[in-house]
Amino acid sequence: MKGFVVLLLGIIFLTLATNSVKFATADHLESGQGIFVDQNDVLMGQTKDVKGILGNPPDFHYSENQFETSNYQVYLQTSIRNADGHLINITESTVTAAYIPHKITDYIFDMLMGKKEIITIENMNYEKVEYTFTPTLEERWVGIYPIFLESPIKYTLQEDNSKKMNEEHKDRSKWAMHYCASFEGHGFQCIPVFQIRIPTMIMEPSDTVTHHWTILRDLD
Repeated sequence: MKGFVVLLLGIIFLTLATNSVKFATADHLESGQGIFVDQNDVLMGQTKDVKGILGNPPDFHYSENQFETSNYQVYLQTSIRNADGHLINITESTVTAAYIPHKITDYIFDMLMGKKEIITIENMNYEKVEYTFTPTLEERWVGIYPIFLESPIKYTLQEDNSKKMNEEHKDRSKWAMHYCASFEGHGFQCIPVFQIRIPTMIMEPSDTVTHHWTILRDLD
């Protein structure tokens, strides 16, 4: 997932003030299924929710047993408002999402996503959580949408790129929830715990986009 986990993106330099806290040993060399497949790329699995899968995005590194191990269903609705606050677009996800098939995903679902409710769909029981997030213009520009930040990120842009960010529209078709922390052997990384593609939208710098995530986890 190089487009999401590399924090130095050529035109944008991220100044990271990290501390000594580390979530877990997540090295790709350890036994068992870890978080990373190499220094920067994250292992992903597909959720088992939406019918009509369009195929694996080419930049995903999928686990071999992605469907057998998944107990998550992920849906995303995005709403865009212009600078005057008028609603101009609502888009819903239509394809299966990607997630990290690792205990870190359960940790984030349990500890960072707020209150859960128990629901029943077709005689199956699920934990349900809804999470709303409005990314800043800087976060949209670099494609990092943190649900958790171990350390603050400061965005420093060169003059030309700052002008582009504030004047040019940008297409978006992929959104994510990132967990940003220090990982042993990998340093400070922002990993996409949940990620999904939606129909491409064109956004002006003055627009505001709000993510409405709905995530289900099997209880049965």
